[in-house]
Amino acid sequence: MWPEQNYSNGPYNLGSLIMFKKCVCLTFFFVLVLGLAQGQAHGAHRVAYWDDDYPTHWIAEADTITVRDALEGAGYEILNADQLKAWMDARIADGAASVVIFCKDVGPATVCETNTADCTLRQYLDAGGKIVFYGDIPFYNQGNPGGVETIWGTAGSNGILGFNAAGGTWDSGNTVTFTQEGIDWGLTETWASVRPASAADVDIVLAADDAGNAPAWVKHFAPGDTSGGFVRIWDRSNVYSVNDLMNVAEYGLGGNPYPRVPTPEDGSLHEDTWVSLSWFPGDFSVSHDIYFGGSYDDVAAGAGETFRGSQGDSFYIAGFPGFAYPDGLVPGTTYYWRIVEVNDADPNSPWSGPVWSFSIPPKTAYNPDPADGAEFVDPNDPTLSWTAGYGAKLHTVYFGNDFDTVNTAVGGMPTGITMYEPGLLESEKVYYWRVDEFDAIETHKGDVWSFTTPGAVGNPQPAYNAADVGMDATLSWTAADSAASHQLYFGTDKEAVRSADTSAPEYKGAVALGAESYDPGLLEADTTYYWRVNEVNSQGTTAKGPLWVFTTGDFLLVDDFESYTDDDAAGEAVWQTWIDGYGVADNGAQVGYLLPPYAEQTIVHGGLQSMPLLYANEAGVSNSEATMTLTAPRDWTLAGVAELSLWFRGDSGNATEPLYVSVANNAGAPAVVAYGDAGAAALRSWTEWRIPLQTLADQGINLTNMDKIVIGLGDKGGAAAGGSGTMYIDDIRLYRAGEALAP
Repeated sequence: MWPEQNYSNGPYNLGSLIMFKKCVCLTFFFVLVLGLAQGQAHGAHRVAYWDDDYPTHWIAEADTITVRDALEGAGYEILNADQLKAWMDARIADGAASVVIFCKDVGPATVCETNTADCTLRQYLDAGGKIVFYGDIPFYNQGNPGGVETIWGTAGSNGILGFNAAGGTWDSGNTVTFTQEGIDWGLTETWASVRPASAADVDIVLAADDAGNAPAWVKHFAPGDTSGGFVRIWDRSNVYSVNDLMNVAEYGLGGNPYPRVPTPEDGSLHEDTWVSLSWFPGDFSVSHDIYFGGSYDDVAAGAGETFRGSQGDSFYIAGFPGFAYPDGLVPGTTYYWRIVEVNDADPNSPWSGPVWSFSIPPKTAYNPDPADGAEFVDPNDPTLSWTAGYGAKLHTVYFGNDFDTVNTAVGGMPTGITMYEPGLLESEKVYYWRVDEFDAIETHKGDVWSFTTPGAVGNPQPAYNAADVGMDATLSWTAADSAASHQLYFGTDKEAVRSADTSAPEYKGAVALGAESYDPGLLEADTTYYWRVNEVNSQGTTAKGPLWVFTTGDFLLVDDFESYTDDDAAGEAVWQTWIDGYGVADNGAQVGYLLPPYAEQTIVHGGLQSMPLLYANEAGVSNSEATMTLTAPRDWTLAGVAELSLWFRGDSGNATEPLYVSVANNAGAPAVVAYGDAGAAALRSWTEWRIPLQTLADQGINLTNMDKIVIGLGDKGGAAAGGSGTMYIDDIRLYRAGEALAP
């Protein structure tokens, strides 16, 4: 078996991680992607089982997808039921160090052929394999294609594992307590026990309930094993920390050279002016180079004074005399840090970790409730609250329906509580409020926040505080209940837009009721814009609207799929813009799902929705494609754009069909471009495809007057074998050469 990892290169071993605040974050996944890839080179095989044609029982399907995607993002290979069988057979044959995490809580019939020790899954365990299982009773059901389940009951675990995996007292609801072994294996987040095992039946108890049962445990099957076998955590139908799931999977495998699990947690708020930075060190590190400072770019590049030295300990203190930032960390500041793991005896050294960050709370009030810019706030005796500024002792609230009055107000009555009740409010109003904080030394003036009550002008598009907005954005909003017309103000000067009247250059004119939109023309890249809509009622009275803000990116938006709804009566469904093969004999595409929600809302690249594109190139059909007639942008030369970018994602169960994009003018032949990898439909991670626009122009397309864009799978993209599957499409944009949306 594999040797236990040596974590002696710092005072924090894995057991101390229980004190850490943990969450699954993109930074952690990025670190694991690199680390696990390196670990694979050291002989450890890490996979996860998930198959959309096989069932889950207690764990919700959406949760299994979340876990699957997290594991895939961390470098685990995702296997379907047939692939799992082949993989286990290979591990039985070669005995290589390995682990498989079950994303679904039902064992597939491909490896759980019977509920006996003769099944492939048990043979894999006998050969020294490691399985991590979460959820309710293991092997209570056998999974079959088409989502069909065969009920085994507790006979399933009795036959496969040799004991009743839920033989403890059921439904205690006790919050589990981690044993030292559980801490060592990396468990950090507790849960309430439902279906524990009997402690007498297992080899290692990772967590116990009040009666001494084992809600989390390990059962070894290979002689001399100390870190493998069958591992079960979370003995109920919930998903807690994917971080913990990977911790127990990684325990004993070794091979991750990168720093991970930062404290403070990446992106967190650290409520003190000193800090002890700590991390879980890379498995092969001898020393650690530390970079720490107030600039992301400097820390990433190791520039300036951000290098703080090299040391053997995996912690670093700052904010005290004699340490970095001897006068203390500054409230309202974000700090960045990076660890480089070093082992001069290893030719692969050094291993640089990502840039992590944390922020010190400001001295001003923050985190208002209602949130700044909130809409439809109940006017019936609302309660306003906030988080006190750093060190604040007293709070003074100013409230009203005029920005200038609230902004300049002084002399309010301080209070010791962080809430305020303004009393009964009016509907169709904009309200402003401000909280000043006193820290026993000085008063810190707060920002002015706003919210609206039902009936007021609202629903700005782009949304309030939106970032990375296309340079070709059109503004729109929902009229106030009493509006007869609108006055629109727009510009890049915040105070000018806020205070402008109809004589100011920021005033863009009147807008008729029913035409609530404004096209500002091509906007500057990476620029913050402010806008405001005043509502004029039938008596000519003007109500000043709230100030809205958004920031552009450096692209033109073709479609991000965020505007589609389930209101097909209003023509707002995704399949009413992207036309599929319904009623078309030679087109096997289906855009969207048959029942609401029509758009995909779980598997997305950016925002809240993507487009599901189901294809069926069968029974004489050779192509499945979806077509959108362009309204804007039709000129694909604006702003110097040079590349079409789209993100796609497939599934390992998809039939191999070439992916292609076709574009056309309103006359003439279309241009077709195929994706370079014929296996694109099986790619299970979001993948960006960038197409040089010159490629389209070379096929005779007039880029200044585009009419249609088509996304398809089939023989238009090359040789096709025929078959079916589901693809997901998101974030179609036009970029200048070399620029693209971050993964």
